[in-house]
Amino acid sequence: MTTVTLREMTPTEFDEWQDELAEGYAAEQVAAGRWPWEGSVRRAREESAQLLPQGLATERMLVRFAVDADGEPVGRAWVALDPPHCLPGVAFLYDIEVLEQRRGQGFGRAVLAATEDAAREAGATALELNVHGRNATAVALYDTSGYAVVTQQMRKPL
Repeated sequence: MTTVTLREMTPTEFDEWQDELAEGYAAEQVAAGRWPWEGSVRRAREESAQLLPQGLATERMLVRFAVDADGEPVGRAWVALDPPHCLPGVAFLYDIEVLEQRRGQGFGRAVLAATEDAAREAGATALELNVHGRNATAVALYDTSGYAVVTQQMRKPL
């Protein structure tokens, strides 16, 4: 199995990630029909800033870069250890990503496993996440990694 190591992000990596995160999250919300395009990136940045008010120094947040055995970046992960919408002990995976050029090489499962280990080491007893139904690759990864659906939001165009 492919393995990775998680390390803290540098301030420069954090700033770049925040830009990419806001653009990607906004695009997901627009595609899901939850937000209008206008103002979506600004809204995504504001939500992230509320969750990470001290950036990398925000307590009880794991914001990590994943690297391969050679120390080369392969992805990133963001876990809240005490999210307000979860039961005590349940952490929430806000973001996990394998860099585009490293996809299809088994790193998704490795980054997820390393992220679970880090959350467990920080005291979490469970890890929750949201995944858009149209992201079949992610749904399959979580399903085969032992995640179960606990809530499901559905929509039908009228």
